[in-house]
Amino acid sequence: MDLVVNHTSDEHEWFRRSRRGDPDYADYYHWVEGPPEEPPNDWESFFGGSAWSYDDERGAWYLHLFDEKQPDLDWGTPAVRRDVYEMMDWWLGKGIDGFRLDVIDLLSKPEGYPDADPGADTIVRGADRYVGGPRLFEYLREMYDATLSDRDVLTVGEMVGGTLEEAERYLDSEGLGMQMAFNFDHMRLDMTGSRWNRVEWSVSDLKRVVSRWQTAFGGWSPLYLNNHDEPRMVSRFGDDGRYRRESAKLLGTLLYTLRGTPFCYQGEELGMTNYPFESLEEVVDVDTRRNVELLRERGAFEDHAEMMALVRHRTRDNARTPMQWDDSPNAGFTDGEPWLPINPNHREINVAAARADPDSVLRYYRRLAALRDDHEVLVYGEYDLLPADHDQVWTYERRLGEETVLVVLNFGADSPEYEAPYDDGDLLLGNYDHAGPIGDPRLRPWEALVYDV
Repeated sequence: MDLVVNHTSDEHEWFRRSRRGDPDYADYYHWVEGPPEEPPNDWESFFGGSAWSYDDERGAWYLHLFDEKQPDLDWGTPAVRRDVYEMMDWWLGKGIDGFRLDVIDLLSKPEGYPDADPGADTIVRGADRYVGGPRLFEYLREMYDATLSDRDVLTVGEMVGGTLEEAERYLDSEGLGMQMAFNFDHMRLDMTGSRWNRVEWSVSDLKRVVSRWQTAFGGWSPLYLNNHDEPRMVSRFGDDGRYRRESAKLLGTLLYTLRGTPFCYQGEELGMTNYPFESLEEVVDVDTRRNVELLRERGAFEDHAEMMALVRHRTRDNARTPMQWDDSPNAGFTDGEPWLPINPNHREINVAAARADPDSVLRYYRRLAALRDDHEVLVYGEYDLLPADHDQVWTYERRLGEETVLVVLNFGADSPEYEAPYDDGDLLLGNYDHAGPIGDPRLRPWEALVYDV
């Protein structure tokens, strides 16, 4: 289950009572008194603008690192922590298998709320003060002792800091109870500074970042290329046009043949794509709407087309359109009015069609899962990046004892030649109907091959 304990809704009973000044809840959130024209510091919200909003009822400012309707809990208040642990204990008592810990490295804010370091290179202003804040380890140890220490459950942390060194600090520390931590290095390849400053990425960049986490990281990695906060992976890292099916299978091959635990986000196993948004009014995501409006006010776009190209590339709504179950109205998701529009391609890309098609992305994902179950080398084996003569070809080995598996991935629509490092090998899986021998020098567009060598 997703455990969101950095913030609550402003409609939550705790916040309603806190803004009224109820003495039992007065300190449950970060309140700072001051003139309504001047926020307590220069911290920015991840969704654009100030991280502070003035509340007329309380007559004070409250902190929200995300939307103004998501006020941050003050973990420095012992009663907050006790209530969170009680809630966690309730869910664990129901028999759930663990938690995804939402933005878990943001819990601790420094006393006095100092302004951001002007020289800090961070994704938003002020993040240098509260990402991995001063009491975070104390809070995580207390959480572990109160809820997790005597249970066999899984925890995976969403770490906004997300560097390899930071992940190792948390996973190697006794008494924190965190088994895995999501990293964002590969998800930031197409941005610089802000998420809304788009740059081009290359296959070499992706290879470099993923390979570093595969070889230098001592912990166990969650493997993912999309989630509820990111665009659809086939639109971002693959080809959602002519080679949608082939590239979706290739990206799945990458995820299921790396060391770590694959996380499959709903629709990924169908090859679902980004939505073709035509106007900002179609977008629900507050992150997108606020940041794009700020960019538009600053004159960042030459025209509407440039703005919408960025929206279509980045908005989280790409991942949040309704699941495509069949080709009926609203894709079989609801008989009512959905919160977000249905992708027009649901008539072709849907669960019913995928189940009926022996060559579908869904069928291929099932084969990937079975392959991983059958070959421990794909779970526990060492990762070794192999040199490739072509920038878009990614080849690596997984080795465990006497078993070696070779993975060959052609990240592009070209058909480059490559030289296989082995003369002989048994094909375990490929995303084309018929694969040539291991020594065949020509790769097809977005071809993925897995050999036992």
